[in-house]
Amino acid sequence: MKVRALEMTVGAMMLAGIAALLVLALKVSGLTFSASEPTYTVYARFDNIGGLTVRSKVTIAGVLIGRVSDIQLDPKTMRAKVSMEINKSVNYLSTDSSAMILTSGLLGEKYIGIQVGADEDMLKDGSTIEYTQSALVLEDLIGKFLSSQSKS
Repeated sequence: MKVRALEMTVGAMMLAGIAALLVLALKVSGLTFSASEPTYTVYARFDNIGGLTVRSKVTIAGVLIGRVSDIQLDPKTMRAKVSMEINKSVNYLSTDSSAMILTSGLLGEKYIGIQVGADEDMLKDGSTIEYTQSALVLEDLIGKFLSSQSKS
């Protein structure tokens, strides 16, 4: 009888460990099972997205306000066109707001940070953020540094 109780305890601990790993994987990947709130779409164009991916965070002052929903290459301008799903409760993004691709953490996760402007007009569904700052790519910086050192 004691062996059976021990086996049941070990089995319960294994199930708890597997459940904990599943929850951790969902948190890290950004996936949720909860119903999301309504959103509207805003676009931005960047010269270099430097590793930004679909489902990356969109934040204001570090607070999550949406996610990247799509990334495409604009054939006319040869720039990356990023679609962002912004929560409808965030209805105070002015038309002169700016978007920057920033890096978070040691692993270099990319996300979009938005700075709200001071214009009276607000962004609506389908609007484009005109003022953008592309990702800072380490390889580009090293190349510029080396080329400037070789000239001097």
